[in-house]
Amino acid sequence: MRTLLLASCIALLAACSHAPPRNPMAQWVESPNHDARRPTLIVVHYTEQDSAAQSLHTLRTGNRFGPVSAHYLIGADGTLYQLVADERRAWHAGAGSWGTISDVNSASIGIELDNDGQSPFADAQIDALIALLDDLTTRLRIPRTHVIGHSDLAPGRKVDPGPLFPWQRLAEAGFGVWPDADAPPAPEGFDPLLALRLLGYPLDNPAATIRSYRMRFRGDSADTLDAEDLRILHALTRHEPVPAR
Repeated sequence: MRTLLLASCIALLAACSHAPPRNPMAQWVESPNHDARRPTLIVVHYTEQDSAAQSLHTLRTGNRFGPVSAHYLIGADGTLYQLVADERRAWHAGAGSWGTISDVNSASIGIELDNDGQSPFADAQIDALIALLDDLTTRLRIPRTHVIGHSDLAPGRKVDPGPLFPWQRLAEAGFGVWPDADAPPAPEGFDPLLALRLLGYPLDNPAATIRSYRMRFRGDSADTLDAEDLRILHALTRHEPVPAR
């Protein structure tokens, strides 16, 4: 009898460990009409460290600002590591916003690339990133245009994945956004700051936002816009709107 009671208790505890959290104030009447929360955005970073091994340690402990993590890390050789389950909230984005999303960690998948911030990204690494983006956007139903850099959501605070990141190559593979080469000039009266906001960029610090935009689409850090920028922004705003949360 004692053995049977012990086995029953173990089985009950095991069942409870997999049960969803329940509010003790309410009577539980389960509905089948639910599924897992899904991210709507993918954020690309670089590690700015010396090796994938060092970054794996950092992403499981912390840096000088406290605990940090990401869902995935891709080594320079293309090796793919997963550190946090897709449906869980990783601590990779920090303060910032994109469109109407103010808590980016809760709405995104974070991908770290093993890169020191000054070197070109290896072909094997970008090939692995493109394969991962194809998996994530398909499996989690994230729009393929909703791939941004850390610098996009946090202008003035973050610069990764930096001016050497191949955004055009990603766009040619179907991810993120890139202007059409034959896009016409912007029409008279076109508002570039409004276009930046429509793309998703925060405008708390317009000069910093312009630098982040220029780094991604022009490969420099200028904080002013010229006619070519207006042409690019006009072309980009013809893509689908930014995600809402």
